[in-house]
Amino acid sequence: MSKNFIKCAAIRAAKTFAQAAIGAIGSSMLISEVNWLAVLSTAGLAAIVSVLTSIATGLPEVDMADAPDGED
Repeated sequence: MSKNFIKCAAIRAAKTFAQAAIGAIGSSMLISEVNWLAVLSTAGLAAIVSVLTSIATGLPEVDMADAPDGED
């Protein structure tokens, strides 16, 4: 794995973490009702799945950056 791949996969996982956290937080009516352990668990699992998916399927932005000039 290249440094570029690791960087791109980490960015993607962080975005996925934030999106999952927003979804889990949004399911509560009041901020005092948020189950923070469930939010972190859900978001953490989503980030792990994101990294595993990136490894299994690759990342288009990395594939484009690693292509030789003149090839897509």
